[in-house]
Amino acid sequence: MNVVVHNKNGNKIAEIISDDVIINNLQDALDLMANISYQEINKIIIKENNITTDFYKLKSGLAGEILQKCVNYKIKIAIVGDFEKYESESLKAFIVESNRGNQFFFVPDISEAKEKLK
Repeated sequence: MNVVVHNKNGNKIAEIISDDVIINNLQDALDLMANISYQEINKIIIKENNITTDFYKLKSGLAGEILQKCVNYKIKIAIVGDFEKYESESLKAFIVESNRGNQFFFVPDISEAKEKLK
């Protein structure tokens, strides 16, 4: 895993670069948040395929747990990917609601992720 830090006008965003799944469970998400926080960064861009597929199955509870920790620790996350492929209506509703907020975003590309997190 590599972390690229984007810094524009004092706005620091950590972009996670990896071909592997980085977040398999809540503890992995907490570890990532802690590692980024140590660098005094509270905004993360991560790709859809870096998160276990269980995250996208809302019944697993993982998405809700991670979102709650983001709120608790004031971490903003943008997940970059193609979310049209998911057929779950509840996931689609979760994505829409998340994108209306200001903490957790599902976006199609890195440039939109940066825009949402600025």
